[in-house]
Amino acid sequence: MSLASGSRLGPYEIVSPIGAGGMGEVYRAKDPRLGRDVAIKVLPASFSSDADRLRRFEQEAKAAGILNHPNITAVYDIGSHDGAPYVVQELLEGETLRTVLAGGRLSTRRAVDYSLQIMHGLAAAHEKGIVHRDLKPENIFVTNDGRVKLLDFGLAKLTHTEEGSGATNLPTATAGTEPGVVLGTLGYMSPEQVRGRPSDARSDIFAFGAILYEMLSGKRAFHGDSAADTMSAILKEDPPDLSVTNQSVPPGLERIVRHCLEKNPEQRFHSAHDVAFDLETLSSVSAPSSAVKPSGRSRFRVTAVLPLLALAIGLGIGWLLTRSGNRGTYLNYVSVSFRRAAFQNAFFAPDGNTVVYSESFGGGPYRILSTQVGSTESRALGLPDGDILSISRNGELAISIGRRQFIGGGGTLARVPLTGGAPRPVLESVILASWTPDGRDLAIVRRIGGKSRIEFPMSNVLYETGGLIYAIRFSPKGDGIAFISEEASGVTGELQFVDLKGKVRPLAKGLTYARGIAWRPDGKEVWVSHGIADSDHEILAIALDGRRRIVEHEAARIQLQDISKDGRILGFDMSFSGEMAARGPAARDESNLTWLDYSWLDAMSSDGKTVLFDEIGGGGGKNGAFYLRSIGEPAAVRLGEGTGLALSRDGQWALATASGDGHQLVLVPTGPGQPRPLARSDIDAGWGEFLPDGEAILVKGSLPNHAERLYLRPLASGEPKPVSPEGLSQGPIALSPDGKLAATPGPDGKILLCPLDGGSPRAAPGSLPGEVPVAFRSDGKVLFAYQRSAVPAAVYGLDLETGKRELWKELAPADRNGVYRVDRVAIANDGQAYAYSYGRRIGRVVVVDGLK
Repeated sequence: MSLASGSRLGPYEIVSPIGAGGMGEVYRAKDPRLGRDVAIKVLPASFSSDADRLRRFEQEAKAAGILNHPNITAVYDIGSHDGAPYVVQELLEGETLRTVLAGGRLSTRRAVDYSLQIMHGLAAAHEKGIVHRDLKPENIFVTNDGRVKLLDFGLAKLTHTEEGSGATNLPTATAGTEPGVVLGTLGYMSPEQVRGRPSDARSDIFAFGAILYEMLSGKRAFHGDSAADTMSAILKEDPPDLSVTNQSVPPGLERIVRHCLEKNPEQRFHSAHDVAFDLETLSSVSAPSSAVKPSGRSRFRVTAVLPLLALAIGLGIGWLLTRSGNRGTYLNYVSVSFRRAAFQNAFFAPDGNTVVYSESFGGGPYRILSTQVGSTESRALGLPDGDILSISRNGELAISIGRRQFIGGGGTLARVPLTGGAPRPVLESVILASWTPDGRDLAIVRRIGGKSRIEFPMSNVLYETGGLIYAIRFSPKGDGIAFISEEASGVTGELQFVDLKGKVRPLAKGLTYARGIAWRPDGKEVWVSHGIADSDHEILAIALDGRRRIVEHEAARIQLQDISKDGRILGFDMSFSGEMAARGPAARDESNLTWLDYSWLDAMSSDGKTVLFDEIGGGGGKNGAFYLRSIGEPAAVRLGEGTGLALSRDGQWALATASGDGHQLVLVPTGPGQPRPLARSDIDAGWGEFLPDGEAILVKGSLPNHAERLYLRPLASGEPKPVSPEGLSQGPIALSPDGKLAATPGPDGKILLCPLDGGSPRAAPGSLPGEVPVAFRSDGKVLFAYQRSAVPAAVYGLDLETGKRELWKELAPADRNGVYRVDRVAIANDGQAYAYSYGRRIGRVVVVDGLK
């Protein structure tokens, strides 16, 4: 089907043809509504004759439409004209990478630049659960200003080879990832695609490896005289060394190519983020020093791609570390671990060059390893699975045996020399520990009776809280302990100092996701890292009199762990994300509902088809934002700024705090309509729930100078009425089906049942310390509950008459690498639908020099 200039395709006016091929025709068009030029691809009419194929095309086009990234071609619209479906995309000016490669191989700098842009685009798509599966130079576009755009995301896996298409293209079938179906283009397909096996993000990484090889060598990585020969090469052969075709390729870059082209997907890079990290490192350390301009502070990273240079830098021989008072400070970042994994703690040994850290990879148990700064290898210490908690000045380790989770999870405290030997058990259920400066004794953190407490000496309680304690460090002077405790919101933390008599001194409040602290060697300041988004992460130095200064404010999320005697810091270069999963009432499998960079569940609708959630990372903006998303739909609806709390039983209203202000509650329509602010209250609300009749809400919060409690608040008018005692633990509310009973964590950490129409609260039968409620069964006789932060989250049904506990389900994502908490569980339809949030943090261990 050909369209004449000036004709209309839906609302679009055709300007001129751009090209045509077996997969349809592409036109330049104008969208008169927005006054912009677009590209329209009109697909063959055969698409519409296959209803199943057309349905999948529409689903995938919608999925591609949610990808908003500068390295992915934007999809604006889809439609149909005379039986032929079309897709409206961003209009690009430039040429495909295939045309660029017609001129021969690219320079190393240009190839790395293009590769980084490709990886950033792929990473954005993979995070949304979209795999290209037909990545090739023809699907990569280079604009006239050097920007790289990935084409046909979400479409490649649906296309068939039409009559007249090139003979080098294998059939790309309609069936997604079913075994036995060949997907992709010959020469760039992964081995698993050639075998017709399921493909995932690692298949895109293999295709990228073939493209990078071609950019650097000017030759295809896999090419035979026939299709069978090419497929055999993909399965059995490695392409010639790049040094044969291009002697200027750095060895580190060739290693990246080889790692992408591993035949076994388990041995490849596991994510586009990992590839981008190594490419960025390579481009950073390869830059000439004259090109570096000190603007405040400039940063460099060194990883395994250049191990010899890393060793030189680690020994202080390199040129990267430069200081000049007027020209700024150059920071030297040296990686001491080289795979993206989860970490709990890391410390310098007394020699200042040995690093001991605990790592979990792929969701497995934590292991304790050691390495040397400048080395590319780490070795396991041969200790039982667990966590390193502290290292004494004498080289003795305090470890937690059997500890698996980061927040609130304890293990057996044991002592063992770094030089070797068997651990000596000391105490059970210890979460954190810190050696005294002389290395003779330990301050510890345990959680007993629903409370976290700092003990020194052991069993002597210096501090106690119903919340969590994230880190403790004994001061170098031996006069007290710095620690981070959880504030009521569960998101922010407070840095405090407790002396040996138990006198507590607050140092800094409102620290977002503060997890790492360390003392400056002279004991005059505590350094703390906090923040989750690139824009708000910083390392602060805080004196005991409360004075503070910013040590570092950069995009890198360095979670501080230790400071050496010569002032180098040890930390984790981390990537944090909040993700969501859900299963609808009619679904067999879970769906990933993660939207932006930190999605956090608030509530699930009573029919189990919709979730309310927050975006609390950079994507949510300064005040955060709350969204509504239907399970199975590709897009989320932004409802407003602030924090979501609950959905009404009829699904028509969301309860939220406006712009993150817990004193101002607002009702926001989930459909057409205007928000309804409620009368401002002195109560700082952190949790909320609608009563079944929709005439009132139940909120959990606190008045100034008072502890948390439950308040019943009419929506029309009237003052909030307290319906529970003060002193409740931080956590969610569950409301019985008749609206007469509320469940919430009580002062002792167990679930408390509070009658809303009068009467005394009582403990929920069968509840354990640390459990929080999720929902009542529809008959009101069973309460679902789980332990917050545990991975997986074991959700139990508690019989409120007998106290019998019955396991309902264990919740955790299939990919557990770096998953350190499962939180905000919601259940609907008596367990026929559910949703949950989980936090993921992965990164590498780094040493940074140049901070003061």
